[in-house]
Amino acid sequence: MLSMETIAYNLPQNHIPQTWCNILPDLPVPMAPPLHPGTLQPLGPDDLAPLFPMALIMQEVSTEREIEIPGEVRQIYAQWRPSPLMRARRLEKALDTPAHIYYKNEGVSPAGSHKLNTAVAQAWYNKQEGVRHLSTETGAGQWGSALSMACAFLGLDCKVFMVRVSYDQKPYRRALMETFGASVTASPSPFTDSGRAILAEHPDSPGSLGIAISEAVEVAAKDPGTKYALGSVLNHVLLHQTVIGQEAIEQMALAGDDPDVIIGCTGGGSNFAGLVMPFLGRKLKGKCHARIVAVEPAACPSLTKGHFAYDFGDTGHLTPLVKMHTLGSSFIPPGIHAGGLRYHGMAPLVSHVVNLGLAEATTVHQLDAFAAGIQFARAEGIVPAPEANHAVAEAIRQALEAKAEGKPRVILFNLSGHGHFDMQSYIAYQAGKLENYEYPAEEIAMALAGLPAVP
Repeated sequence: MLSMETIAYNLPQNHIPQTWCNILPDLPVPMAPPLHPGTLQPLGPDDLAPLFPMALIMQEVSTEREIEIPGEVRQIYAQWRPSPLMRARRLEKALDTPAHIYYKNEGVSPAGSHKLNTAVAQAWYNKQEGVRHLSTETGAGQWGSALSMACAFLGLDCKVFMVRVSYDQKPYRRALMETFGASVTASPSPFTDSGRAILAEHPDSPGSLGIAISEAVEVAAKDPGTKYALGSVLNHVLLHQTVIGQEAIEQMALAGDDPDVIIGCTGGGSNFAGLVMPFLGRKLKGKCHARIVAVEPAACPSLTKGHFAYDFGDTGHLTPLVKMHTLGSSFIPPGIHAGGLRYHGMAPLVSHVVNLGLAEATTVHQLDAFAAGIQFARAEGIVPAPEANHAVAEAIRQALEAKAEGKPRVILFNLSGHGHFDMQSYIAYQAGKLENYEYPAEEIAMALAGLPAVP
């Protein structure tokens, strides 16, 4: 007889959502529209056409609650979906907590993270419109790995600008992308106007997602045969991730539990939104009463210390203006090992939800995140990605609160990816070479002083 510790709450094979879940129609207050950076007027579809295929542009503003997932996309999803929901019984035992801790394991995808859910969709829609070349950026490398694989499956070329500090820290991520056929360039690079401008001022720049986005957008804008693909932030990206939460709702029902707290790490917002938004839709209808917690690194605290304002999504100011929690587009975060969370802004949808009080935000220091990841690995046998460690740390914190109160608490978090290509960061942590970093308030203030003036 199997121990209860080994049981996962699995859905039947190929039991994959037929549609993506769109939260926009159910929000109590509509989101502020993206603006043209020149005219400051709301963007129209034609303004985005140089960067994205029209199908994705229409998803960005769709008011349909359910958007059908194309059959070929679902067929590719079937290689790893539905992903397992696990109860962390060994971790519960180690913590001696009355809490029930569940995690949705998105690290089972071939690329190793949740990013493949939108990479496949974006590559497919681009292919339908005759696009053959995609450019993109990547921080930790999960998104670049996912898009590289999706392009290989669908016959597209992929050019990836990888944030310099991650390019140096994570050679195996780079090798994986190249194995899938992508070309990978360290950002900032000497191959774009945006990259050259940064290097002229900061020759040793560690790079940032904002800089890498500028380079990838510039490549797409200058080449009619190339479109841009983004791994987080925009509505259509978050939409594609909602397969996570839809599966989790069914799996929690199988487990006979209802979450009291739902947790996701946040950098751009995609894995958090993927788990949370289907539950939030139920919460807005009175069918769910869970607290929703977004966890970000203390070194890049957009939700907790940024301003909710219009800002550029990139450092080179090539993107539209979107209203989001931001630290300022000139903000260059330190080279912490959670590279996927090193972004100056937050998804406008996630920012809007937090601003409305429908979700809350907190921070975790780098050392605490790694300590939690190692504790999780020793209990559950899975080494999380450094980004996912932030969610693990908050789940542990919630479980210890339940222990102190002597009350049960059902905790659900998204394990957004595994850390198999991030072992150098674990080596550095265990050797005592990592340190906590809290960005100085005066430097955040300087970056925020450059926010665009929007009436």
